[in-house]
Amino acid sequence: MTEITTSLLLATRNQGKVREIATFFAELGWKVEPLPEDAPDVVEDGATFAANAAKKAEEMAALYHCPVLADDSGLEVDALGGQPGVYSARYAGEHGNDAANNAKLLQAMTDVADGERGARFVSAIALARPGRETLISFGTVEGRILRELRGTDGFGYDPLFELPYGRTLAEISLQEKNAISHRAQALANMVSMLKAETIEG
Repeated sequence: MTEITTSLLLATRNQGKVREIATFFAELGWKVEPLPEDAPDVVEDGATFAANAAKKAEEMAALYHCPVLADDSGLEVDALGGQPGVYSARYAGEHGNDAANNAKLLQAMTDVADGERGARFVSAIALARPGRETLISFGTVEGRILRELRGTDGFGYDPLFELPYGRTLAEISLQEKNAISHRAQALANMVSMLKAETIEG
C-alpha cells in the first residue's frame, strides 16, 4: 500500500495555480503548498514539455526531500512544425510579452491557408518523489489559429486560439476554461495515475 502523503510542494509561486491544483488533490487528502520564497530557479532547457516539468520537479524534490509537482505547457502549431512549443512564453524574445508573441505568431501564419491552421495547447505535469520513479501526465486542447485577436479574457495566445465550437479561449469564462484546459486534463490524469498506483500497491 502506498504511504499517505500529506504535503505536496508545487514548483510555482503563483497562488492562483496553487488554488487550481489544490482542488484536484483534495480528494487524495494531500495538502498543496507553493515553493518557499527563497527557492532557487530551475533552468528550463529541456527539448520537450515533459523534460522541463520533470527537471523542475526532480531538482526541487531533491532539495526539499518531499514530493514536488511541476508543470510545463505551451502552444504547438502544425503549420510551424510544432513551434513555438517549449519556447511559447519567449517566442518573440522577451519572456511573457504576450503582445509581441501574438504579433510574431500572426506574422508567421500570414500565408497559411484557413484549413491548415490547426494547433493545440499541451501541458505536461511531473510528480517527483525522492527514491521513486517520476510520474508524468499530459493534457491537450485542440483548436486553430485565427488571423486576428478575438476576446478580452485569458492571457498569452488565448485571443488567437479558437476552440472547435467557434469561440476563442479569450471569449469563455475562467470557470469554463479551467474545466477544459490542457492543465486540468493533465492534473486529472495525474490523480488517476496516483489512484491506480495506490490500488496496485
